[in-house]
Amino acid sequence: MADLLPFTEVAHLFQDFEHTAWRLESQQGYASDRESPKWTRWKAGQDLLAEPADEWRLNVAKQVALGKRFERVRVVDAPPTEGQRFLLASGLGNVAAGEDIRNLDRLTAARLRLPVEDFWLFDSRLVVRFAFTEAGEMRGVTTTEAPEDVLRACQIRDAAWHHAVRTAEYQSRVPSDA
Repeated sequence: MADLLPFTEVAHLFQDFEHTAWRLESQQGYASDRESPKWTRWKAGQDLLAEPADEWRLNVAKQVALGKRFERVRVVDAPPTEGQRFLLASGLGNVAAGEDIRNLDRLTAARLRLPVEDFWLFDSRLVVRFAFTEAGEMRGVTTTEAPEDVLRACQIRDAAWHHAVRTAEYQSRVPSDA
């Protein structure tokens, strides 16, 4: 694997992209979520949608107001893992800010031969791949503009997006005790 960069090295892309920031999210859970105060509030039964906008949501709203798109497909197990249930709950605030989050069951993702990796695709020209430990801790990211990597990311995006279901609809299908 190429040398890993700290995520902070690519954070500017979330403001600097021209038209679309798209993510495939395929982990069963993320250490950063489990270590956050939001996780604790969610575990206590608090409504995460009622929380004030955080830095991510403020930026999403700002970029969307400029005509840009934030889109994401989350691959979800059946039943969803605890980490995925957290993402379903916390993602509603991102959707309210203007991010289009859709969900795709893992069996469909496997049938489509989607990779089990997380990445952002910026403007259909730059891929930022995440590297995680087995425990879901982010080790860093790699970036590429290699045409074959960008083409593959675009193909993954198109397949995932076509089969994914909007968050509100997906949540209505997931039993509340899942």
